[in-house]
Order: sequence, then C-alpha cells, then structure tokens
Amino acid sequence: MTKAKRMMQENMKLVDLIIELVDARIPLASRNPDIDELGKGKSRIVLLNKSDLADEAWNKQWVNCFEAGGAHVLEMNARSGAGVKAINALVQKACAEKIERDRKRGIVNRPVRAMVVGIPNVGKSTFINSFAGRACAKTGNKPGVTKGKQWIRLSSRLELLDTPGILWPKFEDNIVGMHLAFIGSMNDEAMILEELACDLLKSLQDLYPDSVTGRYGITWKEEAAVTLEEIARSRGCFLRGEVLDLKKASGILLDDFRSGRLGRMTLEHPG
Repeated sequence: MTKAKRMMQENMKLVDLIIELVDARIPLASRNPDIDELGKGKSRIVLLNKSDLADEAWNKQWVNCFEAGGAHVLEMNARSGAGVKAINALVQKACAEKIERDRKRGIVNRPVRAMVVGIPNVGKSTFINSFAGRACAKTGNKPGVTKGKQWIRLSSRLELLDTPGILWPKFEDNIVGMHLAFIGSMNDEAMILEELACDLLKSLQDLYPDSVTGRYGITWKEEAAVTLEEIARSRGCFLRGEVLDLKKASGILLDDFRSGRLGRMTLEHPG
C-alpha cells in the first residue's frame, strides 16, 4: 500500500483530473482519506458505483453532498454500464478551464489525462473496461487484482491512468473497517465470518429490518448470534446431525447483502 501511494503521488503531476470511484452503499468509508491531500488542486469526479445496490433516495443526497464539496458527481453501475456514457461529457465539464487555457495557448486536441483511483474491490477495473468498451484492465471479485499502473488511451480526447486500489493501513474508526469488510474490500479469509455476519445483522436491524425477515422467513432475536442461527436453520446449514453450520450461513448472508438480494441499502448517510 505504501508503494502504491508513493506511485500515485509521483504520477499526480502528470494528470489533469482525478476520477474517484466509491461504493454508493458506503460512500465515506470507501473513500481513501489520502486522496484529498494527494489530489489537491486537481479537478475531481466522484462516481457513485454500484448505485443500483444502494438506496435510491440516499444516492440523490450523496450526489448533492459531494457536489457541495466541489466535485462533479455521477451515479453509475460499472457492471451493467448504466451511467457510463455520461462520463465523457462530465470529463469535458470538469476540465473546461484546462481545455480553455490550452486553446488560448494554441494547443488543441490535447487529451485530458485522468487518474482513476479507488479502494480495492470498488469496481475500478470493471469501470475502465466498461468505459473503454474493451478489456483493458484485469477484474475480479476480490481485492488487489490491479497490481501496477497502466495508461489506457480511450480516444484522442481522453487517456486514463489505472492505479492499484489503496486501502489505508489503519482505521481511526472501527465502523469504517467494518463497513469495508461488509462490501468485500477486505479479504474474507482474514475475517471471522460469523462475527462479521453478526455485525452486519446489527446494522440491518437498525436500518432495514424487513429485508432480513422477508428474505429468510425468520423473526429478529434479541442477540444477533441467535438471529444468525435462525438464518442457518432456514437455509438448511447443518454440519452433522443438528449442528448448525454458522460459517456457511454467514457466507450466505454476506453474499446476499453484497449482491443486492437483500434489497437496495445504504449504510452511511450524509452528516
């Protein structure tokens, strides 16, 4: 991560624009706090990726929130391509001053150079491939697929610099780390899935209680661990005899959340 951050710092002077992808379900937790400092003075676009998985009403509020901070913002779903066609116009708008300065100096048709940034597993490579209309970047459903930088020429007007996803080394707020684990930005193999599933259940009980009861045909219990046991029973997750397979049930719950089968959800709201 330190190496990737240093590389981003070195390449920042080569670009006109930063395109930052965030997960629309956790727009704050999925932003690397270093990006603001590294990209100071650069034009900014924030793409609310996976917006189809997030609560529509909260998407609108997050757009307003980021725009109030000076960024150009777009709701998007990189996997389906929804919203991707609107990005070219947004790039031109975000870099209008730079393009006009070039024109006054007699420089025409110089491409805008944009750095694409985002934390692991936020959909960066999928976005680049969708935007380019071809497979330019490696994709995967786990963090850490992009290993090094690469320049991608999309047209005579735009070049993209893809960079590895950076996750900061420690979290000041445990909730930030928890939210990142919920969406899969951390490696599940490093997690205790049963604990993570219980934390997710606590969040959903406060924010979207009907989603869990409706999906699994259960009722909420006082303790999240007991609710997880109910999910295990409803999905037939057993080891030998009547011993519940809570790890399997946890995987089902997390996968249902990440894929949107529990419904559209936003876990963070503008302050």
